[in-house]
Amino acid sequence: MSKIKKNSKKTRAVIVGGIRTPFLRSFGDFIRLDTIALGTIAVKGLLQKIPINWKEIEGLVWGGVVIPSDTPNIAREIVFDTGLPPSVDGLTVSRVCPSGLNAITIAVSAIERGDADVMIAGGSDSLSNAEVHLPNSFVHKAAPVVLNSKSTVKDYFRLLKNINFRKDIIPSRPSIRERTTGELMGESAEKMASRNNITREAQDKLAVQSHMRAAKAIETGRFAMEIVPVDTPDGKRVQTDNIVRGDTSIEKMAKLKPAFAKNGTLTAANSSALTDGASAVLIMNEEKAKSLGLEPLAAFRSWSYGAVDPNDQLLIGPAITMPKALEKAGMSLKDIDLIDIHEAFAAQVLCVLKMIENDRFAQTRVGLKKAIGEIKPESINIHGGSIALGHPFGATGGRMVITMANEMKLTGKASALLGICGAGGLSGSAVLEAV
Repeated sequence: MSKIKKNSKKTRAVIVGGIRTPFLRSFGDFIRLDTIALGTIAVKGLLQKIPINWKEIEGLVWGGVVIPSDTPNIAREIVFDTGLPPSVDGLTVSRVCPSGLNAITIAVSAIERGDADVMIAGGSDSLSNAEVHLPNSFVHKAAPVVLNSKSTVKDYFRLLKNINFRKDIIPSRPSIRERTTGELMGESAEKMASRNNITREAQDKLAVQSHMRAAKAIETGRFAMEIVPVDTPDGKRVQTDNIVRGDTSIEKMAKLKPAFAKNGTLTAANSSALTDGASAVLIMNEEKAKSLGLEPLAAFRSWSYGAVDPNDQLLIGPAITMPKALEKAGMSLKDIDLIDIHEAFAAQVLCVLKMIENDRFAQTRVGLKKAIGEIKPESINIHGGSIALGHPFGATGGRMVITMANEMKLTGKASALLGICGAGGLSGSAVLEAV
């Protein structure tokens, strides 16, 4: 039997560049741009920023959560709409909120295995275009008549008489509700806040920090290098995020009523909003990038994905996957220069930070002898997070990778730790390293 020769030199995939659309509140200026259109804009913007021969691109991996039922492989549709060669493969990933990060690490894996040299990865979502479904009762009543070629006019009249307008016609309202628990994500986060003694004041403080830092990043032009302007079908040019509120304050936030429980602590102000947007990252074999004269921004040192019981603490996952990503990287918290954590809710972030420094949690849930250490709220999300910027589910992972990779290159920082929670108790984390 012949022996397979192993490649002794490890191939490293590097982040060459990234771009995103502005993140806009849903049902606004992006309402006529679905997830495929937003993804196409991001990919085109990326290729305009980094002018490589499109024939070099071998695959596109795309993350999304609100997937159109008639075009489930949105990655392939983006390939077509962008005008990329038909030979470019298209893979769509749906891992709830970590979907965009997962798409990127899949592309990194493909390059480091030697399956490809040049990949695009990212994600998009349009909450404005979430499908609205008619009740199943209407389908059950109508299908036997509509799908039967022998149905007569009398059959259709009988169908009309049998339909209850309130029960059969009024569409169900889409909601971010757990199928297993029946709870809205905000309701689960409310329970987490109560369980971990996270106060309303602490949540509002983190939310204000997010808005202030994001507003500063916009004002100083820090985000300009990451955002591609979008010309909407209505003829409007959109160049910046529109959820950020640089004039907010703890006093203003304190006036808002609880959003998920009568005496709760979560409000619209300390929670992320429904958002539309897309992000895209160009990833290459390091040697390929050098041969094309392209200077990498950063590389992935490790990543970790995991899951917890939604009946326990739905969004606590990063408290497990962030330490595991560090362990895989052979690093400790003191080796990390930048930390970026997805802000689904301020309460969720603060719960994660509390558990990350808890030795018992580390021992029973992570499998470590002791906790990785304390992460203070003011030390994370240097340019704000999802509370201020918004959260187009599939695009957030790419947004975080782009911002951290650029920050490392601009400041000379050596490392960044990312953490994202998700529905279903899922989470994903990664460690970026300087190149």
